[in-house]
Amino acid sequence: MQMKFVIIISIYFYFKKILAFKFLNIFFVQAWSDDVRRYQKIFWHPKHTEVFGIVGNHDIGFHYEMTSFKLERFSKVFNFSSEKIITRKGINFLIVNSVALEGDRCIICRTAEAKLIELSHQLNCSLKEQNQRKKSCSNVDKVPTSAPILLQHYPLYRRSDSECTGEDSVPLEKKNDRFREKYDVLSQEASQKLLWWFHPRLILSGHTHSACEVLHNGNIQEISVPSFSWRNRNNPSFIMGSITSTEVSLYKCFLPHENTVIAIYCTAGSVLMVLILAHFQPLLSPYHFVQRLITKYKAL
Repeated sequence: MQMKFVIIISIYFYFKKILAFKFLNIFFVQAWSDDVRRYQKIFWHPKHTEVFGIVGNHDIGFHYEMTSFKLERFSKVFNFSSEKIITRKGINFLIVNSVALEGDRCIICRTAEAKLIELSHQLNCSLKEQNQRKKSCSNVDKVPTSAPILLQHYPLYRRSDSECTGEDSVPLEKKNDRFREKYDVLSQEASQKLLWWFHPRLILSGHTHSACEVLHNGNIQEISVPSFSWRNRNNPSFIMGSITSTEVSLYKCFLPHENTVIAIYCTAGSVLMVLILAHFQPLLSPYHFVQRLITKYKAL
């Protein structure tokens, strides 16, 4: 319920028109239809809000579990297209199915890589001046000359979260745990390909459930968005941003700590119980009322 209220408040009070990308990974143990209804109930949005889902390993499985059926099913429900450039107000957003970047030449992986090469060519042709364009660019649809923002579930390769900071970063005892390529993060090869093909100005990813900011090649920032669920962490958060074709401003918003919410519920329940008991026993003095209340508590 708290998650639903946060989404509604964020849309109505901060953004009247919004383009939202969600690093989903929301499916766990329930049936597909049940999980879809759960998602639609929590992440309700008005019609003017354009929403795109970013597919994760819980949605279609890890690489060895991924199938065309699962991918198509997800795409139909969550407005997702693998390897696609979405352009809004001169800003290029590149959506990538990072589960398909295994590099083993499977059918889905081959298709994904071929599409990424095609999109890289499209961007490169768009960035060239008219007199620099070659014949190979003559039949290419141009997009705005803005470096893309890369959106994917898996982070690019990094050794660990040892250099990640902030209250929503990984706990200290796990900071030096080494990441496994193609499981916790993309492989080094796949990461270098994405950087080389697209030269993104910003990368947004998820998967690790903890926040992290890293620089690739010295100047390309990647932000791993932490989990927006008390299932995975005590202090969920999400990111809101104001983005133009040249600038990016991001703001992190936290939900209350789960133990704080539990404490509030327990306190409110205790106060309500005291008020109810006081209402039915008005003739007792405060001393005798508290004494009787303690006696009843001990009897329980």
